[in-house]
Order: sequence, then structure tokens, then C-alpha cells
Amino acid sequence: MIAVRARANPPRMRFYLGLATTFHDPALALVGPDGTLLFAEATERFLQYKRAPNCEPDAPALIGPLLRAHVPLGSEIVVATSWGPQFSDFLRGQDAAGTFAFDGLAAQTTDLNASFVPEQAERVFIADLHHAQARAGLGTLLALTQDVRTGGAAPRATVTARRRYPHHLCHAAYGLWGSPFADATALIVDGMGETGAAAIYRLADGRIEEVKRHRGRGSLGFLYGLVTDLAGFDQVKGEEWKIMGLAPYGRPDPAIAAILSRLCRIEGARVRFADAETIRGVAAELLARRPADALERGWADLARCGQDLFGRLMDALVAQAHALAPSDNLVIAGGCGLNSSYNGRVLGRSPFTRLHVPSAPADDGNAIGAAWLAFQEDHPEWTGPAPGLRPLTPYLGSRVTTGAMERLAEHEPRCRRLGHAGVTREAARILAEGGLVGWVQGRAEFGPRSLGNRSILADPRPADAKDALNAKVKYREAFRPFAPSILAEAGPDWFEDFSDSPYMERTLVWREEKRGEVPAVVHEDGTGRLQTVTRDRNPAYAALIEAFRDLTGVPVLLNTSFNVMGKPILHTAEDAILMFYTTGLDALVVEDWIVEK
Repeated sequence: MIAVRARANPPRMRFYLGLATTFHDPALALVGPDGTLLFAEATERFLQYKRAPNCEPDAPALIGPLLRAHVPLGSEIVVATSWGPQFSDFLRGQDAAGTFAFDGLAAQTTDLNASFVPEQAERVFIADLHHAQARAGLGTLLALTQDVRTGGAAPRATVTARRRYPHHLCHAAYGLWGSPFADATALIVDGMGETGAAAIYRLADGRIEEVKRHRGRGSLGFLYGLVTDLAGFDQVKGEEWKIMGLAPYGRPDPAIAAILSRLCRIEGARVRFADAETIRGVAAELLARRPADALERGWADLARCGQDLFGRLMDALVAQAHALAPSDNLVIAGGCGLNSSYNGRVLGRSPFTRLHVPSAPADDGNAIGAAWLAFQEDHPEWTGPAPGLRPLTPYLGSRVTTGAMERLAEHEPRCRRLGHAGVTREAARILAEGGLVGWVQGRAEFGPRSLGNRSILADPRPADAKDALNAKVKYREAFRPFAPSILAEAGPDWFEDFSDSPYMERTLVWREEKRGEVPAVVHEDGTGRLQTVTRDRNPAYAALIEAFRDLTGVPVLLNTSFNVMGKPILHTAEDAILMFYTTGLDALVVEDWIVEK
């Protein structure tokens, strides 16, 4: 009799779900069993709720379809979150001691503290942060029961672990492993981390090493937020970018600069922040000087002085990063990595020669960092994505379906399906004739900026194109610039000291002789926050810009996000159709469909 050996159960496939779990900008990312990044998207897109404050990143209605699309039956899931285990344990202990009880929070002072924010606000932020850590992954568990509730024998997958990784390490993992560099130094600067608001990391041979972690309540991110509030805007809404847009309209005011300089000082290689009493005094002096119309128009001189101070402090941190971890290659991540005005100048002000800023440098990007860290924990030999997948594509989000366009065509004769080549030619013609085009293609961009897949586009040549776009569609402040998308091979002819900018992450200076050709995308200081476009990175968008160039001789389009002020970038074709009919857009392209007015 021949013995029959029992067949071993095949190994279960393991997926890694990264969750960005700060109290703002939640996001999720899914990494497959081989380390492939399958999906990444900020939760605000699905919810259509700007920045999605205090919302779970893995809402069941969002995560359920995602798992069904990518995760086979019988798989395992590791949930990875973006704040470390020691810090999460500390928060849990604080909650058990009653620190986050509502009555105690309500009794806190609203005076500014050493973090540059009201004491009560910071404590509420931390309470919100604790709650986010406590519920991380619960939406995923609930979504997995859907298979059972609808008649399945078992959930699609089993959550086998929930792992936590330090906040700044998640920033570094996303920024470094997603960069084009084999070795690099990462500077992480944001509002807050586990011990401080900045950190330095090194990448060598695929391994990430912490070099320095800043400690203390002083925060360059929150300092910039205080300037935002004092200038008439709202950092809670994420309006720091308005300071960058307004700063070129301001003048360097020595009196304002002197007041701001009391907030911090540079001692050798270190940035020293002021105490709470000094911060409150500075804020009071600035409020006493604030123009009466600041809440309507903003305060340009303060924006200019605040941006200048930010640059000096970042220079000190960059210099420290190079001294402690010398490299030619710099990665900047954290919320301060969104300061494209500084990013465009850093290489000329530091020993670094190459810069990478990821498409989502703020807290949403930590979803990818956490997922990759969990994957490497199980696969110690992994050293990051394959070279051919770096730098990381930003096109990682949801696709739209064209069913809404098909239904629209049933009663709208100007809604036509022309194929991709046909809609590209038609859209280029409309743009060249001065029309405004909504352009929706492929997967959504990961990060806050539209990069040619969820964009509103215009001809950059008319001087009044910016004003027309603001009046007809965007309904936003006149001082805020619009970005140029340019064919990468044309970049050196149009920009001084040109460098590749695939994520619209830096501003560069237009060549003097070219500014008059594209005035709608030349900012007050002669710069543009450019996106460089290639056929390899985005074939559909590159083809459109090429078609526009063939008609006009200009390899540039004005590109802004497909949204209206106060709303996130669109998520569905229905969102796009609604904006098409309720704004001044002249045409809408969704994949190979086009509708015109």
C-alpha cells in the first residue's frame, strides 16, 4: 500500500494596508504580497470633504470595494498606521488618566503656547490623534464582514496584525523609497511628530537610518501656521499655501521682520524657538498692526516676511541635515515639503545638488510609508521598489467610470465619444481658441495637486486667462497663481536653472524673454510652479500638450485642480459633470468622451 502524503495548505497571500491616521488628511494605501503599490488615495476624495478632519481613512464603503478589487479570497491583511507604538501607548495612558475628557479640554486656556497654537487647540488635536489611533483598522474589519452578511461563508481576508510606525519614519520611508535615489538624506519638517516637529534620516543600500530627531514643542510648521492666521487666513483649513501665493505681492518690511525674528533664532546648526510669553507678545504686536482689510485681502507684507523667515529657518535645517548626513541627494517631506516656493530655491542655497519632494509630502503620504515599512518588516531583504518604478508615479488613485457620460449622451447631442485621439485633438482646439476644459483621465493623482488627470486646463497666452478662470470656475483669491504644465524637453528653453518637476513640487524662474508668451502662468515674482510632463509619465496629458503646441507653438498649458474653492478634487464622473454645468467650463473630457456647451 502506497502512503499518500497530505497536501500542505498553500501559503496565504499577505497584503499591507497603510493608514495615515493623523487628525487631518487621512489616507490609505494598499501594498501587494510582492511589495507592489496597488493603490493610494486621500480620504477627502471619496468623502468630498476637504482634508476630511477626524474621519477614518478606511471607511467601510471605501475599503470594501478596494479589497474586493485587489485582495483574493483567503488572504491576510496587515494594517499599518502612521504613529509609533510608544506614542500610541502614551496617548492611551493619557486617555485613561482623564486628560482627554471633554470638561478638562473645555477648561483649557486659548492662549498661544510654545507650539505657536492655542493651548486648548493643541490638546484637542492630541485627543483627536488618540482617537484616530484607537479606531485605526476598525473600518476594515467592518468591511470584511460584508462578505458574510451577504451570504459568504467567511470574510474575504483576515486581519492578522495591526502595526504602528513612527510618524516621521513614515514620511521618510515614503519620501526615500519613492525617490529616484539609491542613497539620499531626508529632512522631515511638519507641525508635530512624536518628540518634535523635524527629523533627519539617511538612505543607504535600501536601508533607512534615523540620524537625528528634534525634540521640544517648537515647530516650524506651526510657526508658518501662525503667520497664516495672522495674515488673515486659516491654518485649520490648510490655507498655508495662500501665504506662498501672496508673499510676492508684499514688500520686505523691516519692522515686521524684526517682530517675527523674536519667534526663533539660529544658534550654530540649531534652530531655537521662543517661549510662550514671547510668542503671545509677538502675536499681539502683529495683530495691532494688521490692516483692516486683511481678512478679505490677506496681509501681503506679513506673508512676504513670514515666507522669508521660513526660508532662513529651512536653510538652517537643510545645512544641519547635510552636515550630519552628507549626500548629493536631498529628500524633503512632511507638510513643510508643500512649500514649493522654498523647494525651488533650496539647491541654490545648500550643498545638495538634486532634490526629490514626493507628490504627497504631507500626512496623507504616510499611508504609503506605513505600508512599505510593514512590508519590509516581513521581507528584510527588500530595499524599496525596483529602479524602473522610481521615482514613484503619482497616479495611484481611483479611476472614473464613463457610464455617466453614456447616460448624458442619451439626451445631450453635444456629448460625444470620439476616442482618445479624437478628444485630444478637439480639446487642443478648444484650448487654443481660449476655452476652458475639464480633463479627466486614468487614475487620480495621489497628493493635493492635479497633475493632468483631474485638471482644469486653459491657454496660458492671454493675460486675462487667470482672471477669467477665477471668475468662471475657481472663485478664489486673485493673488493665487495658476501652474504651468510644460513638456519636459522644452523646460530648459523656458526656465532658468531648469530642473525636472514631475509633481509640481517646486517653483522656478521663467526666462525673461519667455514671460510675455505665457503671462497667465507667470507669478508676480517671475516664477512658475511647474509640472514637467513626459510621454512615459503621462501619455494622454503629454499628447494633449503636444497637440496644443502644434497649434500654437507653445508647449505649455495652464493647469489647476478640478474643483471649486473649498472642495476637494473631484472623485467621480458625476462630480465632473456637475461642475461642468454649474461653472464656466466650455468643455469636459472624461476618458474618450467629450461634452461641449
